[in-house]
Amino acid sequence: MSDQRDHDVLIIGAGLGGLECAVILAREGLNVAVLEQNSQLGGSLQVFSRDKRLFDTGVHYLGGLLPGQNLDRYFRYLGIRDDLRLHRMDVDGFDRITFGDDPTVHPLAQGHAHFVERLVELFPAERAAIQRFSDDVRATCERFPLYYLRYSGHNEWEDPALQVNARDHIASLTHDPRLRAVLGAPNVLHAGRGDRTPFYMHALVLNTYIESAWRCVDGGSQLAKLLARQARAHGATILPRKRVTRLVTDAKGISAVWTADGDRFTARRVVADVHPATVLDLLTGAGVRPAYRNRVKAMDNTIGTFCVHLALRPGILPYHDHNHYHFADHDVWAPMDPASGRQRGQYMLFTPLMQGGDGTVDAVSLMTFMPFSEVARWAGSRSTIAEPGTRDQEYEVFKQRKAEEVLEQVHRRYPALCDAITGRWTTTPLTFRDYIGCPEGTTYGIQKEARAPMRTYLSPRTKVPNLFLTGQNINLHGILGVTVSSVVTCAELVGKRYLVEKVQRETGGGEVVVKG
Repeated sequence: MSDQRDHDVLIIGAGLGGLECAVILAREGLNVAVLEQNSQLGGSLQVFSRDKRLFDTGVHYLGGLLPGQNLDRYFRYLGIRDDLRLHRMDVDGFDRITFGDDPTVHPLAQGHAHFVERLVELFPAERAAIQRFSDDVRATCERFPLYYLRYSGHNEWEDPALQVNARDHIASLTHDPRLRAVLGAPNVLHAGRGDRTPFYMHALVLNTYIESAWRCVDGGSQLAKLLARQARAHGATILPRKRVTRLVTDAKGISAVWTADGDRFTARRVVADVHPATVLDLLTGAGVRPAYRNRVKAMDNTIGTFCVHLALRPGILPYHDHNHYHFADHDVWAPMDPASGRQRGQYMLFTPLMQGGDGTVDAVSLMTFMPFSEVARWAGSRSTIAEPGTRDQEYEVFKQRKAEEVLEQVHRRYPALCDAITGRWTTTPLTFRDYIGCPEGTTYGIQKEARAPMRTYLSPRTKVPNLFLTGQNINLHGILGVTVSSVVTCAELVGKRYLVEKVQRETGGGEVVVKG
């Protein structure tokens, strides 16, 4: 056991949000330390290698990276934009959507005008509905100032215009069930629930890819490596294999942070890039009121995912310059409802892009949704590289059976895969729970509510005086969502207007818009 020196800011978790906060706060001259439970940094940015193939665990593409677009400007402020290895995906269809045995492929194109025209080719009688959808997406994004690096003094989450259900709003635009399904299909990017998910979430997530869509060349872990390099260059300390086990509180807030290896850390402020419910489980002492704890604990999580990663014989499967989203039928909302039991037949297919490729791929990743209840019987086990553990043979049999079910569906569209597979590996919600620290292995965090946005709104400033939250549950998930969340969190420490104006100045200006 050892006592570590006091820090201005201690960050728990080196996921995207934690690393971005480390860069921002270290740039402000603060003494920053980051504690990460895994040996690899990045959270959902992590990659793994099998049979000399590289697989992404969570980042399959990025949006908004043309010069002057939102993520481009945020990444320039963070000092990583010029070093990213990126490839712009198919402008005519970065996402392609199919249903059941219907051979029709529905493309989602880059650029709002092009997005509309490509869908009108398939739905010539629905131009007005498609145009209205595009307009509504853009208008909704305008309600979130930081989405476009603008300052506002009001809390956009209190906007009554946000109380719009995504499925119902899309249904109000058109009576065509296939078009409704196509416009709703990007819900796979946020595990949208038909009965609960707000339209603003659908719009914020989809819009960034319509603006421009990009694949990471050689995997998404480069984001974590570049951010860690920037953080260290500005004086931050990053400590891997430091799993936080206890946050000791008193009347002034967190007084000590303990790790599994017996080290004790102190800091004036603590930022947790961890699921809020997990943070509450770490707190000891009288620093948290029961009402706050109960409110956070009562929030539902989105469904988890089951992934199948395949190694392929080279030269057989062509690289796809798009993502393929397939659904069993036109009810694209059912697979994301854990109670529906209708996850079978839905999958997402991603082909990685490596430098020096020949136009074909030797690996592919498949992702589908899985409720935690399917793996709950093994919830008492834990298995990571940092803390090795084992699960019984029944778990392995379960995973292989699920993999066969997914591959049965995929082979219908990709028969060449049947004889090309040389190896396969799977992940379940338990994998996400162990590596990312998300309760029930949720991939997209807390379930947002259309009828009551404030019910699932979490301020980065907690009820513990010196404890702050960041990450996908504070603002929005995804690369852009978490990046904005990092700015929102850091603004609590250094000042919102000051930070937004600084980002604007350093990335190409832009007027400060004051509302409220």
